[in-house]
Amino acid sequence: MSRVHIVGAGLAGLAAAVRLSAAGVPIVLYEAAPQAGGRCRSYRDPQLGRVLDNGNHLLLSANRAALAYLDEIGARETLASPTDGPLPFLDLASGEAWRLEPSDGPIAWWVFRPSRRIPGTRAADFLKAVKLRLAGPDATVAEAVGTAEPANARFWRPLTVAVLNAPPEKASARLLWTVLAETFLKGAAWCKPLIARDSLADSLVEPALRTLAARGTAPRHGWRLRGLVRERDRVAALDFGSERIALAAEERVILATPPTVVADVLPGLPLPEGSDPIVNAHVAVSTDARLPDGAGILGLVGGVAEWIFLRPGLASVTVSAAAQWVDRPAEELAARLWPDVARALDLPDAPQPPIRIVKERRATFSQTPANLCRRPDPDAAGLANLLLAGDYTATGLPATIEGAVTSGQTAARLALQRLGARAAC
Repeated sequence: MSRVHIVGAGLAGLAAAVRLSAAGVPIVLYEAAPQAGGRCRSYRDPQLGRVLDNGNHLLLSANRAALAYLDEIGARETLASPTDGPLPFLDLASGEAWRLEPSDGPIAWWVFRPSRRIPGTRAADFLKAVKLRLAGPDATVAEAVGTAEPANARFWRPLTVAVLNAPPEKASARLLWTVLAETFLKGAAWCKPLIARDSLADSLVEPALRTLAARGTAPRHGWRLRGLVRERDRVAALDFGSERIALAAEERVILATPPTVVADVLPGLPLPEGSDPIVNAHVAVSTDARLPDGAGILGLVGGVAEWIFLRPGLASVTVSAAAQWVDRPAEELAARLWPDVARALDLPDAPQPPIRIVKERRATFSQTPANLCRRPDPDAAGLANLLLAGDYTATGLPATIEGAVTSGQTAARLALQRLGARAAC
């Protein structure tokens, strides 16, 4: 069977490689970085003496593509739920605490029960989700649901920032609706949070590499794509600078690189414009440190930190849509974030423990209404043997693990269809 060349060993590329290799398709996997995983990577930090993830990535039980990928690589059991019950929240400014608990079924009865609602909110604040469903392609979340408080600060803004890495004034209403329709509006069983029990690498990357190795494939690291050599309506060769890989007529290419690389090798192709950063902080804490109700996750409002993920001896903090923070010195960020962590864990403010700041300047493409129409289809390049994959493509999903994996699986399916059609000719 003809080979498929996959450029990029992030989650999109790995998902495509796993799916194609399972079908018996020979693949060649190229990666510019010294490790696979792309933006889902882990490393041992000498300052903290711990294995850290570059960011805190949360899956939900509704993420069918990501869970299917984990099943394919035999890693479903490496996920854990950080809470056995409703998702806990804390308002750092007022000290109020609550738990977000969707109804068991698709009818959101919980919004009509004051004891289940977020403090200070009304049922009407949540019924505005209907306006997301009706929003046009140019609408932002804020334009659809408004900015009434405290519902904005305690629900719509945290949800939007967590899902779309953008504030409601900027984020696409349609993208947020897609997530709500697959989670809250299906019921609690679809909203269960899942995190990597040990590390992102242990759950999402290393099992995939072992699976591929067992099928005779290993990534070629240090291969940075410089250009595509075209011949009429197809890619004739992959230009890696020091080496050029010629493609046979029946071979296919899946370009699973970041959109910045795609823009370089496919000039003129419409792509989403701009990106938004995320700041993460990893804090060494006592193994006795506990979050409310013994949960491994806590949502925060009223401070700088937005989410805390707690593993034994390590608290990891996320600040999404972090444009106002990403350029500040690590020392300043640590000093601002530690009081939030200390408050959440009921620890003294001083002394401040060691904190590692990790900045992802291009964490996601800017998920604005204007960029929705700029997300390319897998075959948007117009080259017969080239497909695109990545969370920036037109998956209909946000730029998340689920979006990346979906894009890789879609590209693999299309490649299989084209290879099958050619074999039948």
